[in-house]
Amino acid sequence: MSLITALEAHDIRFPTSRELDGSDAMNPDPDYSAAYLILRTDAPGGLTGHGFVFTIGRGNDVQTAAFGALRHLVVGRRVEDVLADLGAFARSLTADSQLRWLGPEKGVMHMAIGAVINAAWDMAARVAGKPVWQLIAGMSPEQIVELIDFRYISDALSPAEALEILRAAYPGRQQRSERLLEHGYPAYTTSPGWLGYSDEKLARLSRVAIADGFHTIKIKVGQRLEDDVRRCRIAREAIGPKHGLAIDANQRWDVDAAIAWLRELQSFNIAWIEEPTSPDDVLGHAAIRRGIAPMPVSTGEHTHNRVMFKQLFQARAVDLIQIDAARVGGVNENLAILLMAAKFGVRVYPHAGGVGLCELVQHLAMADYVTISGSIEDRAIEYVDHLHEHFVDPVRIRHGRYLAPTAPGFSAEMAPESLTRFAYPGGAAWCEVAP
Repeated sequence: MSLITALEAHDIRFPTSRELDGSDAMNPDPDYSAAYLILRTDAPGGLTGHGFVFTIGRGNDVQTAAFGALRHLVVGRRVEDVLADLGAFARSLTADSQLRWLGPEKGVMHMAIGAVINAAWDMAARVAGKPVWQLIAGMSPEQIVELIDFRYISDALSPAEALEILRAAYPGRQQRSERLLEHGYPAYTTSPGWLGYSDEKLARLSRVAIADGFHTIKIKVGQRLEDDVRRCRIAREAIGPKHGLAIDANQRWDVDAAIAWLRELQSFNIAWIEEPTSPDDVLGHAAIRRGIAPMPVSTGEHTHNRVMFKQLFQARAVDLIQIDAARVGGVNENLAILLMAAKFGVRVYPHAGGVGLCELVQHLAMADYVTISGSIEDRAIEYVDHLHEHFVDPVRIRHGRYLAPTAPGFSAEMAPESLTRFAYPGGAAWCEVAP
């Protein structure tokens, strides 16, 4: 019998604000950061599980504190029991009455719970000797349904409906897995489009992205309309008429302002507008979608649980969604969201780009393709070329496509030297930065 012996928390921050990497209309000076955890065990070989929550700096203060509040629910558990029933493990964390009073299933505590659940998945995949996407792809439809908490969403997706979707996709799993390993998964990139970048840098990086094989780029908008018109024109001229140009407002506008603003940008043939208003405003997104049609509307990276996604689908408020590997309650809840998206026929363009988010979410997109949607057309995973070198198993991009990870685990483990150098506030990288 092996036990989880520690939930170890680390505050890891990168000084990205110095170059304005990650800057947008609502977050002008982010320091990309990870509230990072390691589940340690006394299992033979030093088995560990790794997870994290992405923040842009001081959010690590509250997320690492939230990890501490979860230790008594995790430390001392039998490893074999956790890995044998990841669905029960996830539900045991989200069902804790003291923590539910803070939510339920939303905000800081839910994100922390998601990181712990993801770390358990990382551990399970290491034991299985597979990457997480292949671990899911090897499960039966019945096993996947057992992972999901259908409470609050059964009016939109019942267990029987989920089972039907999974069974329909089952026959082609092997072929799709082989296709992933051979060809990878399409990506789009936000690297050219940070709001703090100069016009010259926007144009240059947009051209580079197309030359590197990306078919869509995304730029940040929402600060000044005249700037957005100019920058959309620069980006469109750089990539040409045949490539996709998406825009992201990062929750900048009220509903009426969003409609008026976006009508001014329709001539640039926008692939989608992301987060035009508050991520909690389901009916607001629906109104914007009606008001700017046919420009597609999306949201998701700040949508805090499966219930909100359910309402977005039911209200026909979005044309596509972004799932986020570190926002909701881990792999389990993301599987519920992916199944609902499949039922409602909504495309999924996973959110990534922050510290380690590309590494994590590639597994979810690939598991969706193999086991749920069966589709890789007209969808892509976000990619940003930042900070991958700090991970033991970093993403690999070739000709604008994610290559399928093959190493066991969730690709979540950070290099020990990065944990030391970028620890906040005492790591060498921060001691070198002037206050």
